[in-house]
This record gives sequence, structure tokens and C-alpha cells, in this order.
Amino acid sequence: MSSMGHSPKTISLYTGAGGLDFGFEAAGFRTRAAIEMDADACATMRHNDIWPVVERSIYDVSSEEILDVAKLVKGEADVLIGGPPCQPFSKSGTWKNRDTKRLSDPRASTLNAYMRVVEDTLPKAILLENVEGLAYKSKSEGLQFLKDQLATINKRAGTNYRPHCQVLLAADYGVPQLRSRFFLIAGREGQEFVFPKPTHGEGRAEAHRTAWDALGDVEPEPHEDLAMRGRWADLLPTIPEGENYLFHTDRGHGEPLFGWRRRYWSFLLKLSKRLPSWTVQSKPGPAIGPFHWDNRRLAMRELCRIQTFPDDIKILGVPTVVQKQVGNAVPSLLAEILAREIRVQLLGRGRPRGGLKLLPPVRMGVPPAEATTSLPRKFWHLRGDHSAHPGTGKGFGALAEEQFAAEQLELPAMSAE
Repeated sequence: MSSMGHSPKTISLYTGAGGLDFGFEAAGFRTRAAIEMDADACATMRHNDIWPVVERSIYDVSSEEILDVAKLVKGEADVLIGGPPCQPFSKSGTWKNRDTKRLSDPRASTLNAYMRVVEDTLPKAILLENVEGLAYKSKSEGLQFLKDQLATINKRAGTNYRPHCQVLLAADYGVPQLRSRFFLIAGREGQEFVFPKPTHGEGRAEAHRTAWDALGDVEPEPHEDLAMRGRWADLLPTIPEGENYLFHTDRGHGEPLFGWRRRYWSFLLKLSKRLPSWTVQSKPGPAIGPFHWDNRRLAMRELCRIQTFPDDIKILGVPTVVQKQVGNAVPSLLAEILAREIRVQLLGRGRPRGGLKLLPPVRMGVPPAEATTSLPRKFWHLRGDHSAHPGTGKGFGALAEEQFAAEQLELPAMSAE
């Protein structure tokens, strides 16, 4: 770790397992206070013994207490970082009423809580991370709210926070995972901030880092139970590396067991050694991947490698709890890259010596793809003609919701008695 006295000082909100913080620390910062309400994430942070942790909801923690825990005064923190959980703006959030304002959803108030701490602590810079949906034109309320809040803070406090926003694909910066996230970065004095250009991928200096680069030397710990269970467990070995249930549709090369695009993309999704991982899910179902090419769930260390966490960090909990913590995190390498730019562009400090600490190595000698198995007899009854998904808003789920809504409109008004 960097020495606390000379390191840029960070306050961390919605810290989770620490994905952002690991990256900032790799860039020479030091988290002085971490605010997190999830007991499992707090247990992980305390086990790794790295930051002062306040285990309460941000709504129950005053900004004065945050500064006190961080041993800082107003205006002294170098960066306020955090990823307010904001489900109304996620890709999976379905809004049938196009006039519904996502900001009226109580789950969106996390944005307001973040901005409250900005105004009360006035850090030299801020970084807010969120789902890429926050930047969608059709969901612009959240981004406009953040801009309006910063303008109000500037007017009241005499600051000049000028937001710079961009959606970044983590794989384009060396993270072995196809994960897109929205970032808002601003300096207190109105400095210009230029997001770093992608460095990895086709036509760039380096190729994307792959799942093999991340996992090639990792083995599960003996106590980890990673077997896939449930109805579809015996179907996964029939699917090739890098493919999902679409392999078993009339447009794939397997058996016609499902309709085209009738399931979530991550259904029976398997990693390929030669490609980046797909996004690690925070709430996986029994058949929701990505799964290892060995037809099992990913081990704790494997999940951490895909998210570019430092190798000396251990995530506590049963597999579902571990995956929730890791899946909710920001890839630490992406945070390291942004932190290095914030140091230089917004804080006027020198760039850390040496290269990126969390960039996975290129791993040579990629083994061939694992062989698949034949279709088990118990799935033969699924063979047949299956209709493709008819389009957005026309699938089984959407139609069922519309039917339910129509039935509710026909119900008589409930008695007040």
C-alpha cells in the first residue's frame, strides 16, 4: 500500500467489495473512508483489513461523520468515488409507461445521496460510476439530474464542477471482460478532463485480453462447490466454448431445442479461452453464465481475475454471495486507468511510476477448445419447431405483463373499509 501521508485521499461511497478502490489504490491513492450497507461486502473489506468501513446506509450516515472517519476536513479530500446502485436506469429495467420518470423510483434516490456528500465535502474531484443505461437518450433524466445538481452545488458553494461523461467498454482498456459502464468525472476548479483512448482490441496497439489470459493459471480452491445444478445442468456440456443456448436453435449448429432469442443472452453462456469474458452477473440463476469451459461455475479467484481485482484480495461468502459482490463491482484495472488520469489532469500530480499494476499478462499456449458431449436423451423431447422472438415488447413476458395490466384496469375500485 502507499503511505497514507503523501497519497491522494479518497472517500468511497457504495464501496461494495472495493472494485473502484482497488484501482485507485493501484494508482497511488488511499481510501480514507468506505461507506457500504451490505453486510457481506463489509465482511470482505474487514477481512482484507484495508480501509476504515462504515457499515450503514448512506442515508443514515452524515457527511460530518464521513469526514470524521476519513480524518479530513471539508475541501480536503482529493476524490469522491462511488457507484450508486440505480436499477431504474439498467438495461434490464422495463418501463411500459414511457411517461414514467425513473427519478420518481425510490431506487434512484441514491444519485441524490451521492450529490449530498459532494456538496458537504467538496472534494477536489469526483468520479461517479453507473450502468451504461444512465447515458441512454431514452433515460436521460438521471444524467440531467446529475448535471443540474452539480450546477446547483457550484452556485451555492462557489465551485466549478464541470461534468465529463462517457461510457467505456472495459475490454478496450485491457480488462478481460466485455463490460460497459458509465462514468462521470469532474474537477472542482472546472478543469478539462479527457477520457483515455481505448488501447486494446482490433486495430489497436494490443489485442483484447482473453479469459485464458485471466484464468490460465487459476484452479478452484478444494472447498469450492462449483457444480452446475438444475434442469439444464446436463445440457451445458453439449454447448461449445464461447456459445450459449442459441447453439441449440434452428439458426445454430446444435439441436433445435429453443426459439431464437427467446432466452436471456447469458442463458447457458460459456466462456471461450480465446475471447474476453462476458459480463459477470451479480444475480445469476441456475443456468445463467458465463460458465467456465469446464462446464462449472467460476471460482472466487476466477471471478476476481475477470474483474482484475488484486490477487491478494479474498472475497468472503458462499458462491452466490461471492458472485454478487464481484458482479456488482467495477473492473479494478479500468478504475486504475481513470485514477491515473485524474491524478494528472485534475489534481496536477505526477503520473505513477511504472506501468499498470492490474493489467493481466498475455498468456501464451492457449489450449484447444474442450470437446462437447452428445445431447442427453432427457432433452430429446424438446426437439422441434420453435418460433423466434417477435421483437421488442412482443415476447411472452411483455405480452403477459400487458395482459395483467389490462386486467387490473378492469377491476372495480377497492373499498376503503
